[in-house]
Amino acid sequence: MSRYLSIINPKTFITLAISLAVPYLAYQLQIVYNIDLTLISIAIIFPLVFTIRGAFRRREKAMEHLSRYRAGLKTVQYFFGNSKLSDDKKKEADSLLENISVQLVTYLNVVGNPIKPLDASVDAILTFIEENKEEISGGTRQKIFRFLRDVHDGIENLVAIHTHRTPISLKAYCLIFIYIFPIIYTPTIINKIGYDGTHWLTYFVVALSEFILISLYNIQDQMEYPFDSDGLDDVDLSKYGLERE
Repeated sequence: MSRYLSIINPKTFITLAISLAVPYLAYQLQIVYNIDLTLISIAIIFPLVFTIRGAFRRREKAMEHLSRYRAGLKTVQYFFGNSKLSDDKKKEADSLLENISVQLVTYLNVVGNPIKPLDASVDAILTFIEENKEEISGGTRQKIFRFLRDVHDGIENLVAIHTHRTPISLKAYCLIFIYIFPIIYTPTIINKIGYDGTHWLTYFVVALSEFILISLYNIQDQMEYPFDSDGLDDVDLSKYGLERE
């Protein structure tokens, strides 16, 4: 149940407070009017849907790149296992590949983690190949480099997804309009219900509308960070390690 409540955060309580304060002030100051809300709907719903779709695409792309990266890493492991390397060298190669997997997960799990340890782990496998080129035939080396390219391609794309988000200005614009929505919406709702009508119904409609909008915003915000395990739709990185958990 707690996971389903993950969309509730301080922004939720701010919007609910606004949605309760504005109707109170509207009734106290007798502010009632009737305007077309189509423009406001476009101002909020269109950018919100746009950012949600963008975040969903980023998540799908992330899984695609993770799959390509892991496939390349496992194939390289198989090539090392079938090479003329000694058992100790094969274990060392497995350890280096496992380190790449660990460093990638570490980097993706937390926003702001340094990328240098990940780069160093990738460089280490290339150094290992050069140091053991006599035991690894030229044809095998070429095949290993071919699949290491897939590993590099997957990592670089994941770094790009992790680093660059959907337009920040668009998200800020959307959040501002969600906050001011009750100010424009409430007098129109009072006009439709009637000033002398049931007041609790106005509070309920405004609060429900704000809760829906801020929940959609929070879902988008969580999906935009698909690797931090915060949200129902995040990518399970443990399924893309060299050895699955």
